[in-house]
Amino acid sequence: MSALLLALAAGGVVGLVLGALGGGGSVLAVPALIYLLGFSPLAATTASLIIVTITSATALFAHAREGQVRWGTGAVFAAAGIVPAALGGVLAGQLPAALLTAAFAVIAALAAVAMLRPSAQVELEGVRARWPVTVGTGGGLGALTGVLGVGGGFLAVPALVKPVGLRMRAAVATSLLVITVNSLAALATRAGTAEGLDWAVIAPFTGAAVLGAWDGKRLAAKVPGRLLQRIFAYVLLAVAALMLVDSLI
Repeated sequence: MSALLLALAAGGVVGLVLGALGGGGSVLAVPALIYLLGFSPLAATTASLIIVTITSATALFAHAREGQVRWGTGAVFAAAGIVPAALGGVLAGQLPAALLTAAFAVIAALAAVAMLRPSAQVELEGVRARWPVTVGTGGGLGALTGVLGVGGGFLAVPALVKPVGLRMRAAVATSLLVITVNSLAALATRAGTAEGLDWAVIAPFTGAAVLGAWDGKRLAAKVPGRLLQRIFAYVLLAVAALMLVDSLI
């Protein structure tokens, strides 16, 4: 299969996941870019940030039209991650490829386990005691975005549900704001690593992801969010195992 067809197929899947779950796109984009399209780990994480930033911004617009985005919570969450994301972007260029791959696998596995655990879905957006938790969690996710090239949505959604306290649909929509801001901050420190990227692959990958995100949003309206989470979590565990084994060989 040609690189173009692989990019289109992988992009469609990434967009579908991102639109349906509000996260997880980059955690699939990175291994797809490495194992299917031949990118190095550093180039893959940088390309992933480009793809996920554009796709997330598009999906955010769609969710915002329906009034599902909690702008106040999302803004605090995202703002807390800007500096850590930028610093993480600088650090990523200094780490060995095998270490980046292994760290990515571990985080993906932890995210999958978190998604499989039941969580209370209660609306506590107005409780001021949640803001310190929101700031602390947002900072941690920003650092992960910078180092590993992930938007953080696969961790942001569980965090926005519990402990922040948003309902699932609002958490999915709000996570897209967090992803967009964190990815932009990380990209700002990776300008030098973007010069050698294969744009003939990234462009169709991104276009397919944007279209897939719209389909994912429609899918989320028809299929229970919990079921989508469980399916994605099992896929994520398989990807994490593959990457961890690869990093150790």
